[in-house]
Order: sequence, then C-alpha cells, then structure tokens
Amino acid sequence: MTSYNPKHFAPNLLDLVAEGEGLRIEFKRLIHSAPKIAHSITAFANTSGGVILIGVDDDRRIVGIHSEKETLQIIDEAMRFHIEPRPRIEVRVEEFKRRMVLLVEIPQSPERPHFHVERVIRRDTGRRSVERRVFIRDGSHNKAASEDRIELLLSSREPVRISFTDRERRLLDWLDEHDRITAEAFAENAGIPVREARRILVSLVRSGALRLESINGNSFYVLALR
Repeated sequence: MTSYNPKHFAPNLLDLVAEGEGLRIEFKRLIHSAPKIAHSITAFANTSGGVILIGVDDDRRIVGIHSEKETLQIIDEAMRFHIEPRPRIEVRVEEFKRRMVLLVEIPQSPERPHFHVERVIRRDTGRRSVERRVFIRDGSHNKAASEDRIELLLSSREPVRISFTDRERRLLDWLDEHDRITAEAFAENAGIPVREARRILVSLVRSGALRLESINGNSFYVLALR
C-alpha cells in the first residue's frame, strides 16, 4: 500500500480509502460547517500536509456527496472567513460507482502557522469575540497547538539563529542529567521572561540539539539524542 504524499499529484482514491485515516488522511461523510472544515484545513497546513476526502464515511464506505456546489461553497467560506493567512489548497472530484467524492489536497505550508478564526460568544461575559487558535495534526486527530508549538511554527519562517552562551550550555548540561524541562521551568531557573526562554528553547530545537514533545497537552523539551 502506498502512503499518501502531499507532493504527489492526484493520488488514487481507492488507495487513500484503503490506507485509512491518519496523519495525512481524513474522511468526512459530509460537511455542513465552515468553521469545522477549517479546523482540518489549518491542521494539515500546519503539520505535514494531507488530503480530506469528503463523501467517505469513518468505516471507509464511499457514500458520495449530494451537492458538489454546496460543498464547494462551504470550503470557500472556510477559506475566506475562518483561516488566516489562507493556505494553498487544491480541490478535485473523483467518481466511484456514480458517487462523487471531493478531495481537498493541502500541502504543508511555508506560511505556517495558519490561524483558525471563529466568532464566539464568551461564556463568562456573554459578549461576542473573535477566537484565534492554531490547530495541528496529531495522528488521525486535529488538536490545538501549545504555545511552544506555535512559537516553533512561527520561527520556521526565519533562518535558524543560535548562539551557545553559558546559559545554553548550562541548560544542555542540566538536561543531560534530567529527563525534560518546560519553558516555564527554564525561565524560572535562568531568571528570564517565559517568552525569551521559549525562544531560546525553540532555537535549540531547530538547531537539532533539543526535541519538543507533548503529553496530554503539556509541552516540554528533551535532548534530541536521548
């Protein structure tokens, strides 16, 4: 079975269905909410790219879509009103046994992070506000990115800049004896703001010295070679 590669043009529909949902593939029986499909588009663009198959059920049955026009309108609304900046996507239709399936192909974006934008009513005040969140792909699920992950995505737009001062060397020595460290713990130990601590840690991730990991939504840093 050939794994889906977002750089490969026009992957075969049946191969994608056979592979099942995962990091780069998602099934949607139908879509009726622009904010919800925007979740998936931003998650794929912010991670490794992928394809959304609309008209395929979770159990891999190809059920087809009822209205290509209506589905495209929802995708267009998602792109125009619920994603900033807009990622590049390709949309095409494939037919299987007279059932139409819409394939939305999303490459990994060089403009990461893309923000999911939604107008919500705050529970504490009852007032309308705009909520901006970053989603990433985690296995077959979309999840909100941590501040550390967002910082890493933002830094990917810029060249890697790192200087190994005594502070960085002490950090690496500390991690050589301990399992992990959070941005907050590093900031407290080094006596610097959390934002600066996170920037230093992300630079070390991009240099290959550290690795960013997450458990139950909590982000931390470990030595890359551990």
